[in-house]
Amino acid sequence: MQKRNGPTTLATSHFQQFLDEATVFDPSTDSTLGPDCLYGLYVSWAELHGLQPKSDQAFRAGMQRCGVDLQDIRLHMTGPAAADYILRSYPAVA
Repeated sequence: MQKRNGPTTLATSHFQQFLDEATVFDPSTDSTLGPDCLYGLYVSWAELHGLQPKSDQAFRAGMQRCGVDLQDIRLHMTGPAAADYILRSYPAVA
């Protein structure tokens, strides 16, 4: 089972805030985000918050510290970052 909280370091709290605001945990689904999509969602979230996104490597380390298993991500995207990510990924939809 994935936990959604971790140590309260600055980097972890930044990533935990992303998880809290832009994802929904669903342990029963087979249709979840892959690591690259999760990172893209994070980039959208960071930019919407006026933050410089961390590197992919730092993101993956932050997700690990937050208890997210990148080999078995049981998260769905939600909120403004999800809309931004979808529109950036599929500009023909906009």
